[in-house]
Amino acid sequence: MHEHELWITALLNRYLAGLANTLLAWVGLEAEDPAHPWPNYVALQLLVALILVVLALLARANLSVERPGKLQHVVELIYGFLRNQMEEIAGARGLKYVHLCVTIFLFILCCNLLGTFPTLEPPTMFPAVPLGCALLVFLYYHAVGIRAQGPVGYLKHFAGPVWWLAPIMVPIELISHLSRPLSLTVRLFANMFAGENVFMVFLALTYLGAPVAFMGLHLFAALVQAYIFTLLTMVYIEGAIAHEH
Repeated sequence: MHEHELWITALLNRYLAGLANTLLAWVGLEAEDPAHPWPNYVALQLLVALILVVLALLARANLSVERPGKLQHVVELIYGFLRNQMEEIAGARGLKYVHLCVTIFLFILCCNLLGTFPTLEPPTMFPAVPLGCALLVFLYYHAVGIRAQGPVGYLKHFAGPVWWLAPIMVPIELISHLSRPLSLTVRLFANMFAGENVFMVFLALTYLGAPVAFMGLHLFAALVQAYIFTLLTMVYIEGAIAHEH
């Protein structure tokens, strides 16, 4: 993977290295290089979080029913689209979980789009970032499933529709659920890693024509990968809260 230090990472390592080392010490860890404890993917995620917070504050400060601004239109479009998707997949009972899906979509989309800016790269091309998102989804849909149906009712999902199929269904369901974080991680990481490297290769060959075309392809891939990750999250949530199994 990339060994170079991005400018934003250099800033964090210069001014906040002590903070990072302190935080790592609290959880019993130690940086390989105490002088540079901030990796690129963490610095980029912090940048994405800052961007989203600023955009949220701007959108909130300029909310208007009569004269909505461009940012409000974009946010409402994204929220409305994902809300409709959740309702189609999980019905009305799934709408209470749409906030997580919108948050994941915006976070992954912003992460993916960082690669289109000079001197930056998408943090989703580092395995730890997709893995963190995947584990969040994995823990969340199990938690909402248990909350919606109770521990016993939720565990019945793993046994199948009839009791005598349980010895077969339980191992299959366990493998299926445990493979979901891996599937989500590999799909997002592989696509963003490959897309970023292909774009950089063509950018190095020529600064005209081809980079523009691949920029459009990169933007499309960033949007599609964020949507697929979010769509699968909705499907997993629906499976966890459904009472028909």
